Amino acid sequence: MLLNVSYNNRKITKKIDEAVGKPFTLKERFALKGIGSPKLFITEASVEIQNLLILDNNLNVCNIEMRPKGIVVRFRSLLETFGLIIPYYKLTIYKGDLAIYSIYRDHYFIKVKSDTKAIQKYFRKLLDYKADNAPTSIEDL
Repeated sequence: MLLNVSYNNRKITKKIDEAVGKPFTLKERFALKGIGSPKLFITEASVEIQNLLILDNNLNVCNIEMRPKGIVVRFRSLLETFGLIIPYYKLTIYKGDLAIYSIYRDHYFIKVKSDTKAIQKYFRKLLDYKADNAPTSIEDL
C-alpha cells in the first residue's frame, strides 16, 4: 500500500496503524536500541515508485521504520512524503548483488545500497525481529 503521508490525516493514520500496528513506545524503542534505519540510497524501484522519484532532481533516499506488525518505508518526492506500508507477512527481503538489499511487497519493490556496517546491522535486526514475532506456522506444530 503506497500512501501520501505528508499531512496529518486521521483516515490514513488509522489505515497504517491497522496494517502494521501503532508506533513503538519510547521504552520499547530503547529496548530495541532504535527502530529507524540509517539513510538508504535507492538504486532501483518498481514503476509506481520510480514515477514518483523521477519528478524531482534530488537524491533518491529512503528510510525504514519498524512497527510491531510491519515496516513503513518512507521517501520524499516534490516536497511530499510517501510511505510504502508493508506488514511482516507480506515482507520479503533479498540480499542480491554485492551490497544491495531488495525489499518487496506484492508488486512494489525498492532496492537499496547496503555499503556500510550500520545498514547491514539494521537489516539483521529487522529480519530477527520479523522471525521472533511471526505467527506460529502449521509446520511448527
